Amino acid sequence: MTTDTARPEGGGRAAPGDAPAPARQWPLLTVLGLAALGLLVVGTDLFPQSFRVGAVLVGLALLTGAGLRRALPSVGMLAVRSRFTDMVTYGLMGTLIVLLALMVQPDPWLRIPFLEDILHLTVT
Repeated sequence: MTTDTARPEGGGRAAPGDAPAPARQWPLLTVLGLAALGLLVVGTDLFPQSFRVGAVLVGLALLTGAGLRRALPSVGMLAVRSRFTDMVTYGLMGTLIVLLALMVQPDPWLRIPFLEDILHLTVT
């Protein structure tokens, strides 16, 4: 019978215990703040490419999380699973979001020809 679960590797405080709560969780707050900024840019629609820019910011937030998870020994609540699993998950999701944001229509900033061929094969 399981009575307790272990904290994820690196799940300790990112600052000493006597520091205020936001200082102890600054890696998580950094990632959440960048993602919130991206969602705010998407939601306000201030300029023509705001959806694309906001989505790129959300993807960069996840990539920042992967980088922080790799570089810091303790990241607080940013640690969910093992260091490797967190880095792979944050990194893959961030990369996919950035790539899709760069390829969104109309007028994509990034064109990958073989993906267009695959799309035409599946749609037609």
